[in-house]
Amino acid sequence: MGNHPITADWFLKLGRAAGVVLAADDKRAVVIGKDTRISGYMFESALEAGLAAAGANVLLLGPMPTPAVAYLTRTLYACAGIVISASHNPYEDNGIKFFSADGEKLADDVEQAIEHEIDQPFVTVESARVGRAARVDDAAGRYIEFCKGTVPFGTLLSGMRITLDCAHGATYKVAPAVLRELGARVHVIGNEPDGLNINDGCGSTEPRAMQEHVIRSGADLGIALDGDGDRVVFADSDGKLVDGDELLFIIASSRKAAGTFSGGVVGTVMTNFGLELAFANLGIPFIRTPVGDRHVHRALIENGWTLGGEASGHLLSLDRTSTGDGIVSALQVLEVLVRSGKSLKELRQGMQKFPQTMINVPVSASGRQLFKDSEAINRAVREVEAELNGKGRVILRPSGTEPLIRVTLEGADSSLVERLANQLAETVRSELGA
Repeated sequence: MGNHPITADWFLKLGRAAGVVLAADDKRAVVIGKDTRISGYMFESALEAGLAAAGANVLLLGPMPTPAVAYLTRTLYACAGIVISASHNPYEDNGIKFFSADGEKLADDVEQAIEHEIDQPFVTVESARVGRAARVDDAAGRYIEFCKGTVPFGTLLSGMRITLDCAHGATYKVAPAVLRELGARVHVIGNEPDGLNINDGCGSTEPRAMQEHVIRSGADLGIALDGDGDRVVFADSDGKLVDGDELLFIIASSRKAAGTFSGGVVGTVMTNFGLELAFANLGIPFIRTPVGDRHVHRALIENGWTLGGEASGHLLSLDRTSTGDGIVSALQVLEVLVRSGKSLKELRQGMQKFPQTMINVPVSASGRQLFKDSEAINRAVREVEAELNGKGRVILRPSGTEPLIRVTLEGADSSLVERLANQLAETVRSELGA
C-alpha cells in the first residue's frame, strides 16, 4: 500500500474510470464495501470522489465481507459492487475487487475497458450531474438474514459450542450474529479490529489460535475466517485442522447420500489426491483447474455444476450464492452436522488425505518460463511418476509473483514422497537455479 498502483490518487482515477464504464447512463448506484484495514478509509473516500466525478451515485456499506458486497450488489439493484480489501494479506497491503450487477466477477472485456479509461484525462461531469453518496444503514442485517436463509428453515445449532475466529476482519460483527441467531453457543476471537491487526496471527491462514482455543475450551469445533470473509477452515473437537478439501468432501458426500447432489466437483491442481480418490469411490465426477477461484468458477459454469473450491478454504456453492463465502460455506458444513447427528471428527473420516511435500526452488528470471521445455526436468518427472506407480501425483508450477518453481508431491508413503520431492527439486535447482 502506498506504492503504485495502490495509492489514493490512483484510486481516485480508478473510481472515475469505473463510473464512466459501469454507470454511464445508468440510474443505479455503485456499492462500495471494505474490510477493516486502516487504509480502507482513505481508498473508500478516493473511490467515492472518483465515481461522483463521473456522475455515478454511491452506496456505502462500511466494513462488510467481500461476499456480502456481492450479495448486496444484487439485492440493492446496483450496477456494480466494489470491495476494498487485500483478503488474507497483512494490513500493510490493500487491493480492490469488482462485482457485476449479478454479483459475479467482471467480464474480461469490462475490466479492460476500465483499464483503458484510467489513462484518459480526468474530466468531471457538469455540476448538476455529479453523483451522490448515501450509507446503507441496514447492510449487516440484510446479509445476516441472507446467510441464515442458505440452510433449510428450522436448521438449529442449539447447544453447539463453537470457537469462531474472525481474523479481526470484515466478519467480526456479522459472523457471530449468524451463528448465535441459529442457536449456537459462540466464543469469538479475532473480533477486535484496530485497522492494523487484520489477519495478524489469526484467521484461516494462521488458524493455530482457533485450534488451541477449541482444545482449551472444550468446544465442539472451531471456525476460522479470513480478513475479508471469503475463506473458511474448521478444527474438530481435538483441535485438528479441517481444510477446504475436507470441507468439500463433507458437503458433497452428504448431498450425494441425501440424493440432492447432481453434477460434479471442481478443485485445482493443488487439491489433495485423497479427495479425488474419495470422490471416485462415491461416483462423484471431479475435475481440476489452475489455482485460483476465478478458474474454479469458470469450470463450474461451463459444466453446469455448483460445488468447488480450494484447500485454502475458498469454497463455491453456486446453488447458494454467486461467489466464495466463508460464512455460507461454514453453514453448509454445520447443516450436515445437524442433519447427520455426527461430529466433525466423524464426518472427516471418509476422506484420507495423502501426505504432501512442497519445495520452493528459486530460479533465474527466465527459469519460470523455461522449466516446461527442460528435457532433464521432464525426464526426472517421468522417473518420479514411475516410482509413485499411480499412487500419487507430481505438480510443478511457477509462482505467479516470485522467481520460484513450486515442486509438489503427494503419495501414500510420506517418506517416499519427501525423498522424491527433494530429488526432483534438486534437478530443477541444477537446471534452472538462480
